[in-house]
Amino acid sequence: MAETLVATSPLQGYAQKLAQLPSTVSLAEEPFVGMVDLWVDPNGAAASEVSTVLGVDLPTTPSTYVRNDAVTVIWLGPEEWLVTGSQSAPALEAQLRSVVGEHGGAAIDVSAQRTTLRLGGSHARDVLAKGCSLDLHPAVFSAGTAAQTTLGLAGVILIALDDAGLDYRILVRASFARYLADWLIDAAEEFGVSS
Repeated sequence: MAETLVATSPLQGYAQKLAQLPSTVSLAEEPFVGMVDLWVDPNGAAASEVSTVLGVDLPTTPSTYVRNDAVTVIWLGPEEWLVTGSQSAPALEAQLRSVVGEHGGAAIDVSAQRTTLRLGGSHARDVLAKGCSLDLHPAVFSAGTAAQTTLGLAGVILIALDDAGLDYRILVRASFARYLADWLIDAAEEFGVSS
């Protein structure tokens, strides 16, 4: 009898560690987010068809993202985006491939490549600032902003979800997820120390 494979998140077993953070910092994994790398000419014939499939226009400004209830589309380069969402990645990949393939574009399911962390709280920005060289002030890095950067020693995609510096999404390679979670826990510890 063949064994059935069960999906396992990179941070399986971390829930208790993450729950022990100070009240001013919250950290949770958002596992199994569908992710599709998309390559297409934003000025070409397929771009409008992609927008119809996704329900949003592709962002063309560097270091930005757009989203609706179903997907988030992150600008990665002049003709490259990362599309994330709760929809089945193989289904989304097939939809996108059907509209970009004949125009020289590509859509590739990369869901297993990364996991997603959600960092929030009144000290979320302070925690990130310990290991990220970006200017994270909300006047510069606010909702609609996303950047590929380094956090600790891990390459990540950092997404600002609000205009106050209180809510972020961090996409990290699965192989670095435990390292980054431990790094974030360590960076947050001082905010639970009372004087």
